[in-house]
Amino acid sequence: MSEVVYEETATMIAAGDLQSFVPFGREHCRNHPNAFNLQLRELQPASELWSSDGAAGLVGSLQEVMASFHHQESWQLRKGCTGVKEDEAEFEEELYTAGNMAVWSQGSRTQASSVYKAFTVDGPVQQALWCNFAVPQNNNDEVEQTVCIVQSSCINVHTVTGKDFISPLPFQVSNVWATKFGLLLERKNAANDTQPNPPGEPLPTVFSMLHPLDEIAPIVYKPSGLFEGSRVQYVSDSNMKMVFTCCQPSIVVSYDTIQGTHTVWALRKVTHDERSMVLRCPTEPAGTPLGLMTSGFLASHLRNASHLDSPGGSGGSGGHPSRIMTSSPGVHSRVHSPSISNMAALSRAHSPGMAAPSFSGASRFNTSFHSPSPRGHHGLLPSPNGTANESVVMPEMEPIIPDLCVEQLWSEAVSAGCHREMSSQASKVFLTSDLCENHYLCFLVESHQHLRCVKFIESNDATQLIFPSVTTIPAKDAAPLQNIDAMLVLEACGSLVIYTGITRVRTTWGQVDNCINTQLPHIPLTNQLPYLSTPVETVSTPANAGSRHIHRLNEDAMPSPVSELKSLNIKQQEASFFEDFSFQQATPFILSLRDPVCNRVTLELSSGVMLRICIPEIVLVKWYNIYNAPGGPSTHAEWSQFVTCFMTLMGYNTERLAWTRHLQFEVPLSPVIAAKKARPSDGGSDEVCKMHNVNNDNKCMYLSSLKLESSAPLFPHIPALFGVLHLLYQELQLDELHRARASSLVCLLQQLARDLQLEEYVDLYWRDYPSLISCFTESCIIDQAVIGQMHRPTFLSSDPPCVFNWLSSCLRGEASPPFPYLPGICQRTKLTSVFCFSRQSSVKVRVSSESLAEQLVVWLTSQGFTLKDLESVPFGVALPIREAIYRCREQPSSDWPEEVCLLIGRQDLTKQAHKMTLAKSKSVGSGFSLVPPASSEADEEEDGMLDIIHEVTGLIWSQDLRIQEVRRLLQSSRPVRVSVVQQPEVSDHEYIEEKENKLLQLCQRTMALPVGRGLFTLFSYHPVPTEPLPVPKLNLTGRAPPRNAMVDLNSGNIDVPPNMTNWPSFHNGVAAGLKIAPASQVDSAWIAYNKPKSPELANEYAGFLMALGLNGHLTKLATLNIHDYLTKGHEMTSIGLLLGVSSAKLGTMDMSITRLLSIHIPALLPPTSTELDVPHNVQVAAVIGIGLVYQGTGHRHNAEVLLSEIGRPPGPEMEYCTDRESYSLAAGLALGMVCLGHGSNLIGMTDLNVPEQLYQYMVGGHRRAQAGASRERHKSPSYQIKEGDTINVDVTCPGATLALAMIYLKTNNRSIADWLKPPDTCVTPTLARCIIMWDEILPNTEWVKSNIPQVRKSFLKMFCFLSQAQDYITAGACMALGLRFAGSANSDAFDCLYDFAKTFMKMMSFAGTAAMGYYNLQTCLSMILLAMSMVMAGTGNLKVLQLCRFFHKRTGGEMNYGFHMAHHMALGLLFLGGGRYTLSTSNSAIAALLCALYPHFPAHSTDNRYHLQALRHLAVLAAEPRLLVPVDVDSLKPCYALLEVTYKGTKWYNETTVELMAPTLLPELHLLKQVKVKGPRYWELSLDLSKETQHLKSILVRDGVLYVKLRAGQLPYKDDPQGWKSLLATAVSHRNSGVTAFKPEAISTFTSEPALISFAEFFCKTSEGLKSDSLMLFSAMLYECVTQECPEMLPTYIAMEQAVGALHQGDLQQTFPLWQLRLVVELWDGRMLRGPANKHDTLLTSEFLPVMKNAVDVSLDNWLQGEWISVVSSYMRGEVLSRDAQSIMLACFLVYRSIPCFRNMQANLEGKILSLSLSDRHVCRKLPQCLCSVYILCLQTCCLKMARIAFT
Repeated sequence: MSEVVYEETATMIAAGDLQSFVPFGREHCRNHPNAFNLQLRELQPASELWSSDGAAGLVGSLQEVMASFHHQESWQLRKGCTGVKEDEAEFEEELYTAGNMAVWSQGSRTQASSVYKAFTVDGPVQQALWCNFAVPQNNNDEVEQTVCIVQSSCINVHTVTGKDFISPLPFQVSNVWATKFGLLLERKNAANDTQPNPPGEPLPTVFSMLHPLDEIAPIVYKPSGLFEGSRVQYVSDSNMKMVFTCCQPSIVVSYDTIQGTHTVWALRKVTHDERSMVLRCPTEPAGTPLGLMTSGFLASHLRNASHLDSPGGSGGSGGHPSRIMTSSPGVHSRVHSPSISNMAALSRAHSPGMAAPSFSGASRFNTSFHSPSPRGHHGLLPSPNGTANESVVMPEMEPIIPDLCVEQLWSEAVSAGCHREMSSQASKVFLTSDLCENHYLCFLVESHQHLRCVKFIESNDATQLIFPSVTTIPAKDAAPLQNIDAMLVLEACGSLVIYTGITRVRTTWGQVDNCINTQLPHIPLTNQLPYLSTPVETVSTPANAGSRHIHRLNEDAMPSPVSELKSLNIKQQEASFFEDFSFQQATPFILSLRDPVCNRVTLELSSGVMLRICIPEIVLVKWYNIYNAPGGPSTHAEWSQFVTCFMTLMGYNTERLAWTRHLQFEVPLSPVIAAKKARPSDGGSDEVCKMHNVNNDNKCMYLSSLKLESSAPLFPHIPALFGVLHLLYQELQLDELHRARASSLVCLLQQLARDLQLEEYVDLYWRDYPSLISCFTESCIIDQAVIGQMHRPTFLSSDPPCVFNWLSSCLRGEASPPFPYLPGICQRTKLTSVFCFSRQSSVKVRVSSESLAEQLVVWLTSQGFTLKDLESVPFGVALPIREAIYRCREQPSSDWPEEVCLLIGRQDLTKQAHKMTLAKSKSVGSGFSLVPPASSEADEEEDGMLDIIHEVTGLIWSQDLRIQEVRRLLQSSRPVRVSVVQQPEVSDHEYIEEKENKLLQLCQRTMALPVGRGLFTLFSYHPVPTEPLPVPKLNLTGRAPPRNAMVDLNSGNIDVPPNMTNWPSFHNGVAAGLKIAPASQVDSAWIAYNKPKSPELANEYAGFLMALGLNGHLTKLATLNIHDYLTKGHEMTSIGLLLGVSSAKLGTMDMSITRLLSIHIPALLPPTSTELDVPHNVQVAAVIGIGLVYQGTGHRHNAEVLLSEIGRPPGPEMEYCTDRESYSLAAGLALGMVCLGHGSNLIGMTDLNVPEQLYQYMVGGHRRAQAGASRERHKSPSYQIKEGDTINVDVTCPGATLALAMIYLKTNNRSIADWLKPPDTCVTPTLARCIIMWDEILPNTEWVKSNIPQVRKSFLKMFCFLSQAQDYITAGACMALGLRFAGSANSDAFDCLYDFAKTFMKMMSFAGTAAMGYYNLQTCLSMILLAMSMVMAGTGNLKVLQLCRFFHKRTGGEMNYGFHMAHHMALGLLFLGGGRYTLSTSNSAIAALLCALYPHFPAHSTDNRYHLQALRHLAVLAAEPRLLVPVDVDSLKPCYALLEVTYKGTKWYNETTVELMAPTLLPELHLLKQVKVKGPRYWELSLDLSKETQHLKSILVRDGVLYVKLRAGQLPYKDDPQGWKSLLATAVSHRNSGVTAFKPEAISTFTSEPALISFAEFFCKTSEGLKSDSLMLFSAMLYECVTQECPEMLPTYIAMEQAVGALHQGDLQQTFPLWQLRLVVELWDGRMLRGPANKHDTLLTSEFLPVMKNAVDVSLDNWLQGEWISVVSSYMRGEVLSRDAQSIMLACFLVYRSIPCFRNMQANLEGKILSLSLSDRHVCRKLPQCLCSVYILCLQTCCLKMARIAFT
């Protein structure tokens, strides 16, 4: 054995902080009442526990139990994968087993561990592991995550979803493995210990279980394909032990105990042919079951075949059961799963009778049994613990079909000499990879202390695995670090070493030493072993896999350049030396590594302590940090190594070239390092030239060696490599962050170009870096005989591709060939396609420029281009992109994705795309919030209206306090003021009665307030899930001045109606529930949580349930809770629940809700059903519910039943006798909703004659005979009501009329409308007829009066007074007008209604009001007030508010509960949702409004005779959000913004555009064509509604927030209403006063851009180091950027000014800035060619760019006045140019003037001369040859000044 001596460096990698590790499950098991704690109690009698000896004995016994407990425990860790989301932090999962417990816990470094699931089983846990089973679902396999607990007789399988399975084991298992397909089970061979070969044929040893419900099946194996005649057989070799399984790739590693070799198998599903081959196997003698046993040839064949190596396999992660490492999603800790016994688990098993193995199941695995029965006789059922000793005759049975097959991939090959030495099973197997994505299968042979790394790769078709090589690493233990593509190796000396693949990186032992010393301070770390290495053993590999050793990388080849500190050289000794030495140490050392997860691993110390270590991810790139440390070595060393290696492979002798010979010197190629020098140095020119000068004297001796070696491997590919590097060079030019590297690359490129004799390329490099390229003169010789061996690619042309030159040609509109592009190299070159846009822009077709700009921006976004990328693009190339972005920013599309909005700098659109709602902006610092400002103590008395967003209402109604007035009018939580003056003749008792009577009148108003308050606060509150919903009190007490004495109705002085507060409490609950916004987080638990404990509040809770249905949340209530509420029998709760669930399921025909409603409607029950005592009002609610659920569906059966229910006759006794009107009306409304808007298209209902039947209900006549079930139900007449066979039209007319109106709604069917000519005193027919003739409704007085019949008009003229008929007809027409223009805020409709309201109010003030009927006039006036509120819904109109306040104050006379309800409903509609909502005119909305605003109001609070009060709240179904709230995207505050709204053309008006100041309510969206945010204050934004309205609908639903962005230089409307304070306002009177009057210190007022504010702070204020000219220039730049809204142009302005200044001072070392200036100038010239009007298309102003251009021209003209002829002559002759300013200026001139290469002119000079004019030809004849070329080129490039100077 040869000695290998290594030196260890002192530089070590710093590991993360060490943490003491104790398995979490251990602590949990200690506190668990399981068998372990019972053991402790049974150690001693209780009497001895408290004695001193007993205590000592207890301690001793406890130590024994603890020792055995630790010996039996085991655990494994993995990366958290249980339901984890992508954005959640990493965590670890632990599966701990001890005794009969298994604990699954989760935790991370930042979060304490917690139990996820815990299991307790009957028997001891042999093993626990995670496994994923595949469950077929819809042609796809769903993965079911489980934990498997292995016992001696069964396997308990528990899924994460709560399913439990028990799979009995028909044999004892030695080990269970998780695979891609399920579980693998190794059969335990009991006879293996005593007999090496048991008698009889071998039995299968490995089985599979694909699912807990599947049968356990043996697996088969397929030997290597090299063995002829081999066939598929069962795995039955008892000497083959499994040591590792993996899911990705799906492989199995086994160990042959006889051969001492490891084999890799591919695990896959068995094919059909293989299954058939196994099942055709003939039956063996000795009673072997059919198809199960194989011949005795199997074992020997396995051993012989194990030497063969064949590729194969397929592609998951797994591991040893104690170190399993799988990676899949997971969740955080939830709850403990209940402890489960075997019996309890069995009761939940999915397959019956699985507790004991059946004969047919177990007999397939055991050929013989001899197990005594517990009752003394022999049973056929075997014991799982039984062994096969005797053979019995087995009956013939079906063979078990195998599911899986293992196919041999690779096996170790061991020579005979070292057979014993290598015979050792791997103690650990894992997969790892290196930074180059090479994959290795590593197995640790602990006895030899080495790690074998088998490299494997996938075949080209990804169907096989190939194992090319094996490498051995000295190691005592190892663990993979998956996250950082490395592994941690514990060497024999105790050092921890990081390997990436098989490459050693660094040692971490130094840091770990310190941490261990800190963790264990009582044990000094004195004996630290120096680094020792083990010898490398030779491992042979099969086939073409060559054996090789691993060698420690030399320091010069290592990435790290840190100098070594020499340590002691210690010779390698035998491994036993370390074992002996380790026992002699007193210091704890690292014993092993375990539980690797990501980049964390556990160190197990010799003292028993375990420490968790985290290897940082930067550990493998630490040497990069050393390279790039400030002041330290740079990347030049790495670059020099690359150049040396690269050129050597191409055939160069780098020792002979001067510039490559001195590459090891540090040359500051980085501009950052160059800036540290006192002199300017770009590209290290001086250093390079000095190197050349040193070697000029010895140049001759190297000339003979400057010849390329043609036998070099890369020599034939030099042209191709050069072409690729040149394109890479051009790519670097397009990235400002990487352009500094181009100066390093150009040195290599110029050498290759010289040697390939590509003079044009050399000239291009000289023009780019004139001061650098001038130093290079050497060239190498390529033998002409071997030039033909070089492969010249097609993309390498003689004309060098220059990306800037190509862009310049595009800008000039010249036809240019496509620029070469190589995928993967020229990523930035894709940007050159943007100049197709620029080229098109130069054409005088301006129509398509915007579309081209949009295409460009969308394309850039699709390529992943962002604003951050644009910042690194050179300013000349970026300018056309910025102009396209600027154009798109002006008029963007509203449907652009978020990425496009980010690119164009429209943060408002980006925010909108994020779907940010005001509700989600509650976080601290987000600004705009739904949470109202903190209220005072007085407001803490909850009035239910604290949640109105005052920031929005303050903008809508900024001139007054109408919102506070509405709150005052609608509050019901405070006592009312009872003002009664006591007359002298009134006694005190009578005075008290007067006050209480007055209070009773006021309470009529108070009880009606909640209906209006619910509309006012609609959807304004987002409840907290942990808090109950605040419900305001319904205060029915009063305060009497002047002493503020309490007045109460409970004194008994006056009669108070019973149950007076039932319905008001219901309305109060509805109002509280309607506050909840639909987007709130509400669940079934929260709904039940709000249930009051007090029975007095049950009515409020019933209303709360109805409100939850109206806002859509009742669908989340569990069905069990719904039935629980209904079975209580509480009438109000049933009404609220039925109406709520029906509203939530509007128009869905939901069957579960239909069944729920049908139970409460006798007509929908079968005739034989039990009669239920359903309250009348509940029946009414259920009927309306049917109409809501089946709205617009035209359902025949329900329509037929409802049609008959309109005329339901009274039954016997008192059945159906009370409040018949409300039931008939409800049936009519429900019928109208079911057939809503169908008109005459009632499909399938022709035989019902619905219109005729409804007409009969309206006008009366004989009742039709009932059919079917209704006939049986109504055969007994009523004993109380004698109607006979005649229809009672007083009951049926309202419902039938409204049903007819709703069926023919908006159909304009005149024949039906004529049926509804109004009788003398009826509102409903007029309303019905008008809404049928929908299009004829006009917003003027004439149309309202036209509804009064002509006969009636003449009759009225005769008597000269208004009758009831005219009043009701007028009121009905006004109600129809309100429905027609609901939510439109139509001024004509409002004026018309307001005039009628004033007319009726004057009539009420007449002396003869009583004779005309005060009640009738008040009813009509209430209807007109409701109609006005519908038209002005959500607008908060002041005139309507004044009317509502007027009626609010009237409490005496006939002003009853119903009128108060109508007036306050009008007030609620006027301020619907706090101004955020308004009404719709859709069919569904009209139907809801008809139900809610039915013009027959209750006389008192318990009145439901004509109309169910709960239906008043259905007006919510007609509400829709249409408030558009502009929110400033920078401040997140609502603001004013000017909108331009365009209406579509209709038959009443043409297409119209109006301007609205938002926040404002929009008209109905189907009427609009476009909504546009208009400038100049804010960036424009158009929402095109002609295509689709969904985008605007989603904005309105999300609180109507429309994000807008304020333009720079503008102030919000709130701060500057007239626009007189804007930045541009000062430039109105004087032409240039804008720049001069601009004050940079006030910049923060006009823009929020941090770059502009910082620039103004540091560069636009007078200071000592800043000149006045520079100050003015910077201020002008800032002014332009602010006024043009282009802050991104500020770096461009500065870069142009710096480039011009450097050119003027002669400081330019490279021509890159002039290239950019040239591109900018050519872009500007292209704009100017299109005309002066196109000056506004460019971002650069018309003043700045001409000044810069003129400065460049002056600098170049000054150079032409000097001695330039000699420089040009030298350049033309190909001489080496000096590095003086003349040469640099020449390069700048050639670049800026677009002059091509001069050297191409020499060959065809005469032909060029002949193409000139006679005068120019005469001049050329007089000039020298070199100047003649200059003259011709100057003429061709229009450089006339230089041509004239050359001639002179």
